[in-house]
Amino acid sequence: MIRNISVGIDIGTSTTRVVVGEFLKGEKNPKVIGIGETETKGMRHGYITHSNETVASLKGALLMAEKTSGIKIRRAFVSIGSSTLRSEISNGSVVISKADGEVTNLDIEKVLEDCEKNLNLNLGNKKIIHSFPLSFKLDGKEILGRPEGMHGTKLEVKTVYITCSFQHWEDLLEVISEANVEPIGVIASSIAGSYIALSSKQKKVGSALVDIGSETVSLAVFENDTIISLQTFSIGSADITNDIALGLKIPLEKAEGFKIANDAEEYSKKKLDEIVEARLTDIFEAIENHLKKIKRSELLPAGIVFIGGGSNTAGLEELSKSTLKLPSKIGLTEIFGNTKTKLRDQAWFVAIGLLVSPKGSESYGGGSFSNMWKDVKNTIKSSIKQLMP
Repeated sequence: MIRNISVGIDIGTSTTRVVVGEFLKGEKNPKVIGIGETETKGMRHGYITHSNETVASLKGALLMAEKTSGIKIRRAFVSIGSSTLRSEISNGSVVISKADGEVTNLDIEKVLEDCEKNLNLNLGNKKIIHSFPLSFKLDGKEILGRPEGMHGTKLEVKTVYITCSFQHWEDLLEVISEANVEPIGVIASSIAGSYIALSSKQKKVGSALVDIGSETVSLAVFENDTIISLQTFSIGSADITNDIALGLKIPLEKAEGFKIANDAEEYSKKKLDEIVEARLTDIFEAIENHLKKIKRSELLPAGIVFIGGGSNTAGLEELSKSTLKLPSKIGLTEIFGNTKTKLRDQAWFVAIGLLVSPKGSESYGGGSFSNMWKDVKNTIKSSIKQLMP
């Protein structure tokens, strides 16, 4: 009997997580049958600095996941983050090819190709990970729905592309390959996390997902059920811990505990609150500046949802509401029902999101990822060629 198994790998700056899920017949969500977690080494601000150390971290997490699940992991869906992850907007246009002006799939393909071509002129050393059409226009009028079958002369499209450093893309794929895993899908971490933390309604009316990692904070803004902007900042929860350690002159381990529990023991709680609030304010200011840039400041009805290990910082929700003037809450998941599990921790949301994403739910069967895998193999080949004398 063939089992419908899916694996998600999330290599964060501080922690590497692997989740193995099984989709049972008749069940919408996967049953988690194995997990692995190790400290990540060889990374800085989400990008790889010493690949051999990162490979060792990944192998450790994979081994744990294999032991707990009883599954030999050969293929997996992988998240990609880093401080280079962001969105780019591009526009494209074509003249309708049919004499009667009917818009066909070929016209749609061509206008999307023109859009990407226009982006590539300014892409530099970036790699396109995802693309999402935001709007179509026919003869200057915006189309509500799909353009196929309509009649006109000129078709236009506006598309958001999610990109990252090409070097980071290659380094990540090399690490996955060195760990003897085939990456059958690479998904931006913010998008993977959104499948767990945001509902379709939240994405339609307007919302933001903020993933607070150890050394990076990513902001993904959704509207009309698609992502419209993504930005990553080189600041994270480790900065809060470091500030507490310096401010109270205590070890990092103790500072981490104070950050989450909001309890300074024999130290001044007022001083602890001031330290945490100062660094959180820096994070919220960066978020607010980007929301202003894309004209969404105070204009997201579904508000902000926080995920990532740093979302456990005490006082986060209240300060966010007062600073950003938006509804704010820590991300929750209904996948596990009332079951108590460590996977309810928002730090696991990206890894689990890889399983429940439209791509992840296709599982190991994955023939539809042949193009992705072809791209992956070509990237690995190009990397090897560059290393050859």
